[in-house]
Amino acid sequence: MIQKFRYKFIAISTLALVVVIVTIIGSISALTYYHARREVDDVLTILVDNEGQIPAHSQIKNYAQPQFSREGLHQYRYFSVIFGKNNHVAAIEDDHITSIDPRDARVITQRIMQKKRQNGQLKYHGMAYAYKVQKKGQQTTIVVLDESLLMDRTRDLLHSGLLLGAIVLVLYTLILTLYSRRAIRPIIQAEQRQKQFITNASHELKTPLTVIAANTEMQEMLSGETEWTKSTHQQVQRLTHLINNLVALARMQEQPQVAMTPVNVSHLAQNVGNGFNSVLEAADKQFLMTIAPDVVVRADQNRLRELLNILLDNASKYCDPRGMVKLTVRPGKYGKTAVITVANSYQAGKDVDYRRFFDRFYRGDESHSNHGKSGFGIGLSMAQDIVHSMKGKISAKYNHGMLAFVITMKLAS
Repeated sequence: MIQKFRYKFIAISTLALVVVIVTIIGSISALTYYHARREVDDVLTILVDNEGQIPAHSQIKNYAQPQFSREGLHQYRYFSVIFGKNNHVAAIEDDHITSIDPRDARVITQRIMQKKRQNGQLKYHGMAYAYKVQKKGQQTTIVVLDESLLMDRTRDLLHSGLLLGAIVLVLYTLILTLYSRRAIRPIIQAEQRQKQFITNASHELKTPLTVIAANTEMQEMLSGETEWTKSTHQQVQRLTHLINNLVALARMQEQPQVAMTPVNVSHLAQNVGNGFNSVLEAADKQFLMTIAPDVVVRADQNRLRELLNILLDNASKYCDPRGMVKLTVRPGKYGKTAVITVANSYQAGKDVDYRRFFDRFYRGDESHSNHGKSGFGIGLSMAQDIVHSMKGKISAKYNHGMLAFVITMKLAS
């Protein structure tokens, strides 16, 4: 259990760091990409407004982009094509780019003309270009800018960020794994003290209970059985049962690893159910078993037997007078699981919080003690621990006056 908590602590801490790293890198990359696109659009606007030429210094001041200068604009690789009447090429300006010749410029601008868009992006020979179109009268100016360098900066920043983030994540996980035991040491110590306390208290309580039982038997031998001696015997049995459950629960938690083997739950449920048949008949309660043949699950046979005993014992205790207890074993809907259901009549269960049934010492109906029903609310907690130790699921449901505990387990392959 502690080891599972440790792994969960490492997983949650690592996941939190992943979220932080992805958020930071994603934000920086998105912001960089936005600025790159804005820069491309601004450069194209300046060039297309000046018919593909770098404007004079006095004209650049008219634009709202103070980061651009006449010298700065020379760093960009671009070309422009001016069309006259009937889309006739009037001029091609390719002095600011070496990878494009006049023939390529014609091909690219023809594609742009076919798209009939004022701006956008296109690919040509594996290179990325951005373009902008401006029409003035019968003249159309198209400026095409090589944006590969700007976009490469964004991609390089993203790759560097991801690499750095991965390195940080690996180092963080290694350090956290090495020091996680020290971080959860107080929890380990608290659980160990709790187990030690349960074990010691159990041994200490057994001695006075034995003395009380012996004294009660002696009193019955001298004065005969009375209502008080009978009540004392019942309370001794309840405390003894509680102590045994506490010890069993502590030992179960000390051995989290369970040897899982194929178990024929149909035969096991039939045998356990037969043992409760006479008990329920004596209490004037009906017992119905519906067990599909040869349902085999992966489980620990002893723990599965204890689970069925706990649930059937709980059902027989809290079943309504002259009510019914049902034990059902069947395959799941998709043929990958087995479903075990133990249900009992419980008319007072409409307003019960079923989520708390598995809390230790929880009692949904405080009047149980007035009806002489034993049980301290630890049996269902044990049942939950047993199911979880065998990688199964357990839940409580209430429907049509029946309280049901449903266990789902994987079928053996």
